[in-house]
Amino acid sequence: MGFKPLANRVLVERAPEVTTTASGIIIPGNAKEKPQEGKVIAVGPDALDEGISEGDTVVFGKYGGTEIVIEGKEYLILSSDDILGILQ
Repeated sequence: MGFKPLANRVLVERAPEVTTTASGIIIPGNAKEKPQEGKVIAVGPDALDEGISEGDTVVFGKYGGTEIVIEGKEYLILSSDDILGILQ
């Protein structure tokens, strides 16, 4: 992939959408919400200093970031300020 985030930016691949509930009920398309967590693909130098690294699973705000498509795949560019935490 040919993308390198600058400053405190982070490139995140959003987690797959959930299509059924825990009890097996199928969620219709208009009721689905985009997941608020994803895997970090690339990190800018300032975000590295803040403790975010490639491969981390992060939680971010519902309306944060900018959606882009690279090589046919959807990604999200977030500021490190938009990241709420790292899942362990």
